[in-house]
Amino acid sequence: MKFRHCLFALALLPACQTAAPTPAPTRKPNIVLIVADDLGYGDLGSYGQKLIQTPHLDRMATEGMRFTDFYAGSPVCAPSRCTLVTGKHPGHAYVRDNWEAGGWGEHDKEGQTPLLPDTPTIGRALQQAGYKTACIGKWGLGGPGSTGAPNKQGFDHFYGYLCQRQAHNFYPTHLWDDDQRVELEGNVWKNLTGPHYAHDMMTEDALQWTGEQGDNPFFLLLTYTVPHLALQVPEDSMAPYIGEWDDPPYDGKRGYLPHPTPRAAYAGMISRMDRDVGRLLDQLKEMGVDEDTLVLFTSDNGATYDIGGAHSEFFESNGELRGAKGSVYEGGLRVPLIARWPGNIEGGGVSDAVGAFWDLMPTLLEAADTEALAAAKDLDGDSFLSVLRGADPDPNRTLYWEFPGYGNQQALRQGDWMLVRRQLGKKAKTTTELFNLAVDLSQEHDVAADHPDRVEAMLARMAQEHTPSTKFPLRGIDTPAE
Repeated sequence: MKFRHCLFALALLPACQTAAPTPAPTRKPNIVLIVADDLGYGDLGSYGQKLIQTPHLDRMATEGMRFTDFYAGSPVCAPSRCTLVTGKHPGHAYVRDNWEAGGWGEHDKEGQTPLLPDTPTIGRALQQAGYKTACIGKWGLGGPGSTGAPNKQGFDHFYGYLCQRQAHNFYPTHLWDDDQRVELEGNVWKNLTGPHYAHDMMTEDALQWTGEQGDNPFFLLLTYTVPHLALQVPEDSMAPYIGEWDDPPYDGKRGYLPHPTPRAAYAGMISRMDRDVGRLLDQLKEMGVDEDTLVLFTSDNGATYDIGGAHSEFFESNGELRGAKGSVYEGGLRVPLIARWPGNIEGGGVSDAVGAFWDLMPTLLEAADTEALAAAKDLDGDSFLSVLRGADPDPNRTLYWEFPGYGNQQALRQGDWMLVRRQLGKKAKTTTELFNLAVDLSQEHDVAADHPDRVEAMLARMAQEHTPSTKFPLRGIDTPAE
């Protein structure tokens, strides 16, 4: 009626003007961040895998952007996840190594080093920006009742493993639903199989929670435990791989559960995860929010070394990269990153932008709400949202890692150069190596002796990036050398 009245008045009074139309509010995008566990750089078809079928993640790469030079936050689980949820690199993050609250028994205390109360996290920042938030999968940043529990760190909902030791079995006796322990009747401690496969239960919870959000913008941090040991997967996922290659049984003598066909199990685990990523993408389409949702997929560190039945060398899980989980060589740190956001990310893109887990928080905050990014303080990461939208990356990006486990290590990437220090604090064993990744991706040739000035400058930058930690000290730097 008002519009017709103004038209009528316009015919009578030339001075009458129509009001400018009010622009429709821009919908905040949903965000889904999927993190695999110990998935290597070469474990997906889009990254060169020849034996394991990953059609849904390969399609996601075709429809989005694939990163070639992206890195985990640390070469092991808990510290890597800390960098992801806090936006701080390992030289500033609170959690810098795995630490266990209890032992490996069924009834031992659960949990790892808990985040401190009121830690600024990606979940908390997105809650303040109006998002519903959930973490489903493996947490590892605080056990039951601790200050680090996800419901106390910015997540409205949690379902899965609070303790990463418990996550070493895919048929656990229990999972956690927020702060409630859920018993899984029929699953027996240390059995290879059981009626309740944790990965499936976490997938179903993720689909249900996502489907319940309606018009609310949501953030789902889906931290799958595939393909971390032990090797366990339902038979239907192993079936395509049984008999495809020589598959000697694993006897369990080097840790983890034995398995009669470990290679088929490893491949089946990854394919099952791939299938469920496809289910989630399909649900987003069915909900009508496909173009309103940024989906990212990555891994928390490189593939594990050949223990516990894993056959990373057989599958070339780390590609041509040197090292594996626990190492600050490329094989322990460089991981896949695939990003898909129809209408915002052009399909089929491949980016050599250098980035790491601590860049995810500022990137997701900028995508969600520029005010949320502006409010975030003391982040080490840089947003790569502009790269997702087609901008050129910074060719001189600097990344720093420190890891007091597995021999006390540091690494610094600066442009194409990577400096690696190992066995810190052991005067007779400390090594300092320099690699030019542009010509030596496999890190076979240490050229430190040829570039003393560069080594000196990169060592100075390492010292600048390191903040001492009393809980996770670097030997020889925070404590006396041996």
